[in-house]
Amino acid sequence: MEDEEIVDVANEYIEAGYPAYDGIMEGIVDGMNKASDLYDAEEYFVTDVLLCSDAMYAGLSILRPHMETSDDVEHKKAVIGVVEGDTHDIGKNLVKIMMETAGFEMYDLGRDVPLDDFIEKAKEVDADLICMSTLMTTTMGGMKTVIDKLKEQGIRDQFKIMVGGSPISRKYADDIGAEGYSVNAVEAVKVAKKLVGIE
Repeated sequence: MEDEEIVDVANEYIEAGYPAYDGIMEGIVDGMNKASDLYDAEEYFVTDVLLCSDAMYAGLSILRPHMETSDDVEHKKAVIGVVEGDTHDIGKNLVKIMMETAGFEMYDLGRDVPLDDFIEKAKEVDADLICMSTLMTTTMGGMKTVIDKLKEQGIRDQFKIMVGGSPISRKYADDIGAEGYSVNAVEAVKVAKKLVGIE
C-alpha cells in the first residue's frame, strides 16, 4: 500500500468513529508484523520492508493524535535499542512505536548499540526502563553484560530491564536477571506498564 493510500484509509477510519488504538494494533502493527515474518522467510527484501515501514509511519501520523494516553504513563521514560553486533531492528521499532502509542517517552538508540550507551543514556534521561532486543544468539550475551555493568556501578536497582527478540526466552530473561520479557510488541506494552507500576 502506498503512503497516500494508507493516509486516506486512516482518515476514513477516524472519520467513521473507530478507535485509533484498534487501528494501530489490528491494522498497522499487525501488517508490519506480517511484513517482518515475510522478511524472515526471505519472501520480502529489505526494500519491501522499508516501503512497509514508510506506509506504517504515514498511517501512524494520522492515528496517533487521536490516541488517549494515561497521565501516569506519560511521565515514564524508556531507553530502547538493539544490542551491539546486531543490525536487525524491525521488532525493536515496533516495540518503540507501541510504547510511544501507550504514552511512554522513548529514547531510541537504534541498532548495533554499544553496551555502555544503554547505561549512559538511561542515566542521562533518568529512565525507568532499559529495553534491549536482538535476533542473534551471538549477541544476546550483551544483555547480561549491560545488567552486570549496572551492578558494578551500583545502580542496578535504578532501572527495570526488559528484553526480547527471537532467541530470547522467559528463562533466559530470568537467568540474566531481567525483570521483563515480551514475545511481541503488543505484549511489550503490557509488560512495560507492569514494570513501572501502572498495571
